[in-house]
Amino acid sequence: MFALSAALQRASRASRRLVLATAVSACALATVLAPAPTVAQDLDRSGVETIVREYLIENPEVIREALEELDRREKAAAEQARLQAVSDSADVLFNSARQVVLGNPDGDVTLVEFFDYNCGYCKRAYGDMVRLMEEDDNLKIVLKEFPVLGQGSVEAAQVAVAVNSVAPAKYADFHEALLLQRGQANRASALKAATDIGLSEEELGAVLVTDEAGQTIEEVYSLANRLGLTGTPSYVIGEEVVMGAVGYDQLKSKISSMRNCGETTC
Repeated sequence: MFALSAALQRASRASRRLVLATAVSACALATVLAPAPTVAQDLDRSGVETIVREYLIENPEVIREALEELDRREKAAAEQARLQAVSDSADVLFNSARQVVLGNPDGDVTLVEFFDYNCGYCKRAYGDMVRLMEEDDNLKIVLKEFPVLGQGSVEAAQVAVAVNSVAPAKYADFHEALLLQRGQANRASALKAATDIGLSEEELGAVLVTDEAGQTIEEVYSLANRLGLTGTPSYVIGEEVVMGAVGYDQLKSKISSMRNCGETTC
């Protein structure tokens, strides 16, 4: 019983339910296969526990198999929920009036990126995005401000929203300057990046005192929550959510498959 007890202690509540269900099924099977006179006898609690114990001792792999099956089912359910969330949120995900669009706004494939200006992986992944955009004239790229790395990230995202509101044509230059800068991104560094490319701090400040930045970021937070995003960078291509800086080759392959087959895997 120690192996069973230890496994049950390590498992989640759902896992314990599945392990116990497996044990009960084993007990039921033993009962069904027993000779008729035995079936007719009443089994008390102790008898049931003995049958379960003996079965699990003889077949300890059942516990591992049950937990593996539970893990598979949970991952499948999470993926199905994510697919449904992409479908339900398609309009705000791909066509929000608050989002930033780079590349070809009428492109036949859309790559959505959730990013944070203080995310080291986002900095390294920036080159992948630029390369994809330069090589593919029919690619639409949507950027979502997703500040998850502290107050500085929130402040930088707020300024970015103001830049997109005041001078959307200059957002790409601002984005590159701020994302690739050394040191912490925050309000001060974001404003410097904006003024360095010729934007007026007064104009940006006029947007920052409104609710536009807060509403934009809240829209992305809500969207990310529905999609189950936990970090940056994260991408959406078609109906697939891609977690992490997977690199140019994977993104290129998924974009090509989306264009040729209507989904990210042909």
